[in-house]
Amino acid sequence: MESENRFVSFILELRKTALYLLGGLAGGTIGFYFISPALLKIMQGHLDQKLSFFSVTEPFLAHVKIAFFITAFFLMPLFVFALWKALAKPFGLTVKDRIWFAFFTCSLFYAGVSFCSFVTLPFGIKFLLGFQSEQLKPIISVGKFVTFVTMFVLAFGLIFELPVFMVFGAKAGVCPRKTFEKNRRYALLVISIVAAMLTPTPDIVNMLLLGVPLYMLYELGIIVLKVLKI
Repeated sequence: MESENRFVSFILELRKTALYLLGGLAGGTIGFYFISPALLKIMQGHLDQKLSFFSVTEPFLAHVKIAFFITAFFLMPLFVFALWKALAKPFGLTVKDRIWFAFFTCSLFYAGVSFCSFVTLPFGIKFLLGFQSEQLKPIISVGKFVTFVTMFVLAFGLIFELPVFMVFGAKAGVCPRKTFEKNRRYALLVISIVAAMLTPTPDIVNMLLLGVPLYMLYELGIIVLKVLKI
C-alpha cells in the first residue's frame, strides 16, 4: 500500500512539469530541425558512412529524429531535475539529496553517451562493415542509420545511470546494500545479457566494451554505498 501511495505521489508531482518539458522538447525539435542537415553531416563524418534513402519521406523523418535526439540531449538536465523533484516528496529526499542525485545522473548520462559515441559505435560499425566484399557492397539507409545511432547512444547514456539508482534504491529502503553485495553473480549475468543485447555486434570484444564498464559501475555503486554508510 505504501509503495502504491509513493507511486501515485510521484506521478502527481511529475505531471506538474510534464507539459512544460514536452513543450520544450517539441520546440527544441522544431528549432534543431533547421540545422539537422549539418548535424547529420557530422555524424556521417565521425562514423565514416555514405548514406542513401529508399522513400520520399525518409530524409525528412531522419532529420526529425536527429533534431528530437539532440533536443533531448541538451534538455536532459531539465528532465533529470524534474525526475528528482518528483521523487523527493514520496521518498523523503532533501534539497541536498536532489542536487547531488541530479548532478551525478547528468554526469553519468553524458559519460555513457560519450563512451558509446567515441568507443563502442565506431568499433562496432567498423566490425560489421568488415564483412563487405567485391560481391557484397553496403547501401545504408539514412533512416535506419539515424535510428541505430541515436537509440544505441541513448541506451548507453541511460544504463550508465546504474550507480545513481543503486544509491537511490538503498536510500529509499527498496534494495539495501547487502542485496547488491550478495548478488554479484546474478548482476554479472544480467550485465552480460544486457551487453549482448545492446552492443551493435555479437563478438566478445564489443560485448566487453560495454560489459566491463557496466560491471565496474555496479561495483562503484557498492563502494559509494559503503562510503555513505547506507
